[in-house]
Amino acid sequence: MEPVEEPVPPAPLLEGRFEGRNAFTQCVRDALAHAAQAGWRELILSDADFSDWPLGERAVIEALDAWARSGRHLTLLAKSYDDVVRRHARFVRWRTTWDHIIQCRASPGADALDIPSMLWSPRWVLHRLDPLRCVGVAGADPGRRVAAHELLREWLQTKSSPGFPASTLGL
Repeated sequence: MEPVEEPVPPAPLLEGRFEGRNAFTQCVRDALAHAAQAGWRELILSDADFSDWPLGERAVIEALDAWARSGRHLTLLAKSYDDVVRRHARFVRWRTTWDHIIQCRASPGADALDIPSMLWSPRWVLHRLDPLRCVGVAGADPGRRVAAHELLREWLQTKSSPGFPASTLGL
């Protein structure tokens, strides 16, 4: 009888403060890889334009592919998706493939600095408090997760509308 390989548990995610663009992008990479390994069912990604996010990287798309299974749901919130289209071609293709599990919301009239910059899941949250300097906090603290979810829910329900269609239909 051959030994059965046990799945390797995901590495722990950052708990605490982060500073700098490199630290932020690594936190996003780690969180998406962790989401795939741990089977997180829901993700919300929110940012004014996602220009600093590593969404176009092959490893990020591979993590999203591994994450996107039955019962998963991804919500995106942005002021505009123009930078996503310009900078993250792999993500745009991935988004088209997985349209059935993705909801995109836009808030074009909002001030870019007012839109929360965060990655939220029911288990962990990454919140960039100062997007210009890439300073923020991350962790699994229940209070932080609930507060972040309430903030995002307000934006999603009252301050945004559908945006970033998977395809543009023409006549």
